[in-house]
Amino acid sequence: MDSKRLLLLCIIQGLLCSVGYSANLDYYTAGVVEFRQSILGLDAWSENLEAYVEIIHSANASATDIIVFPESTLNALGSTTFVPSPEDGINPCLNGTHYEEFLVTLSCAARNSSKYIVINLTEKQKCEDTPDDPRPCASNGLNIFNTNVVFDRQGVVVSRYRKVHLYAESKNLTYRPELVTFETDFGVTFGQFICFDILFYTPAHQLIVEQGITDFVYPTMWFSQLPFLTAVQIQQGWAYAQNVNLLAAGASRPSVGSTGTGIFHGRQGTLTSVMKHDNGERAIYVAQVPKITRRGRRSLQESRQTAASTNFYMMRDALEIYQTQLLQLDVGTNGSSSGQICQGSFCCNYEVAWRERESPVNAKFYSYRVGVYDGVRQDQNVDANYIRNCGLFACLGPAIEECGLLPEEGVYPQSPVIFTQLVIKVTYPESREFLLIPDTLRDNLMPLEPSQFEWLQEQSSKESYHHEVSFSLAETQELDNLLTFAVYGNYYDNQCTFGVGTEQEQLACGYKGGSSSLRSLGLWLTLMPLILLGLRSR
Repeated sequence: MDSKRLLLLCIIQGLLCSVGYSANLDYYTAGVVEFRQSILGLDAWSENLEAYVEIIHSANASATDIIVFPESTLNALGSTTFVPSPEDGINPCLNGTHYEEFLVTLSCAARNSSKYIVINLTEKQKCEDTPDDPRPCASNGLNIFNTNVVFDRQGVVVSRYRKVHLYAESKNLTYRPELVTFETDFGVTFGQFICFDILFYTPAHQLIVEQGITDFVYPTMWFSQLPFLTAVQIQQGWAYAQNVNLLAAGASRPSVGSTGTGIFHGRQGTLTSVMKHDNGERAIYVAQVPKITRRGRRSLQESRQTAASTNFYMMRDALEIYQTQLLQLDVGTNGSSSGQICQGSFCCNYEVAWRERESPVNAKFYSYRVGVYDGVRQDQNVDANYIRNCGLFACLGPAIEECGLLPEEGVYPQSPVIFTQLVIKVTYPESREFLLIPDTLRDNLMPLEPSQFEWLQEQSSKESYHHEVSFSLAETQELDNLLTFAVYGNYYDNQCTFGVGTEQEQLACGYKGGSSSLRSLGLWLTLMPLILLGLRSR
């Protein structure tokens, strides 16, 4: 039966057959929520809950199969709740004796709306329920977790995930990192992770490598950081690099740097996204998400906004640790520039061309630097990850201290030229765990779409332990509002990276052909059993 006839039959028979219909479609309908949490009192969960339920039952959400809410916008330490184990198949709406009101209410909302609902909450768990954890327990006998909870269409808790990489949070870590997935009746299996987890191998990248997961739910309260790690910028870049569907729901309070929500379809780019520049909002963004198993291109719905206002607080990367050089761009000229910049043995090659632009008298201009960095991200009191970054970024003045900043109130800088060509070429060492991400940003705090750039990552041969990356602005594109154009090389912990460590460590990682000495040692290790066998047979 074709999809049109099946849809007609569903309409005739009513909504009960909507599940079977969605399973036969080549897409599902998802909603992600940008949510401004209440700040009335220390723990205003009641107001947040009321707004959650209103969104779930709103007209905009009516067609959705699954809705994802953001991180840390429901409850807090003052109103923690127990969460049933998914293995127990508990429906808090029907059996809510042991759970807080908001968990029961949202279970009922999932049941009444017949939708999968993903929430993030502050969970409590009795330490006695984790007998395999040898660590000392808190004096109150409880563990406190940053937790995702998934309800199915009946309100049953079908999945629970506890955040692995906390960002300066006074909560517990699981004794062992969790790899959590859940299946749906519309034929898609989802992985899940939370906020800061996106920058690490476990669990996000690991679920793709080990289990082949293609779709992810991602609650976040991201605090954007210029020039490489603003929210939608890294969400879209990660989904593109992994070629997966990402449903990202962001907390919405731009005045403290938190916003960023979107739905991303792998190499095809953004289906819908938002970066709020005002006081934040409570809104759901909905898109039809093509299933990865059936490759298809759908029209993209890119959110367009004006340049960021000063109500947006922005963190800044420690750019002083980068090796950088100022790009000479003369106002009112056409020109080009190319070169190489290195930090240690890690080098970045760039080519830039531009044409002149008309600018108002006394206009404020950005300056630009090309930078490269090979080392650990310097972010205090949180899990560290190793990066190899190379790219171009905007500055409010010529000094490095003026880079990675938003302008003052009423000041709207612009590029002194219109970029007609941007090319970055880098050779990256292979690693057992690494991810290379196209990392772009315009002055409205949105990234370029895949149709606007060209990305090529390849190895010169099967035996090569190097990846050649060429990242360029598409030939049809010109840019006059650029903040970042870079390759973000995430090496997680930098273990098992070719060229790092002793020869023995390299061999343990599987690199047996990287250098003449390694080749020789690897050959001897391979031939030694054969040689000994030959000697014994004589």
